[in-house]
Amino acid sequence: MIDKEISNRELREKAKLSSSTFYNLKNNENVTTDTLLRICCVLECSISDIIECIKE
Repeated sequence: MIDKEISNRELREKAKLSSSTFYNLKNNENVTTDTLLRICCVLECSISDIIECIKE
């Protein structure tokens, strides 16, 4: 988001994210693949740029 100079609010609006979905993202909670793809479209990036697989 920093590289694209986009604010949290802008991302929420452009990706059509609800406040609860955005909260989940910010707090490392589960979100749908559809949500991640919409974010990728807005940021013009691939999904591997925004997610990380962490083993618990």
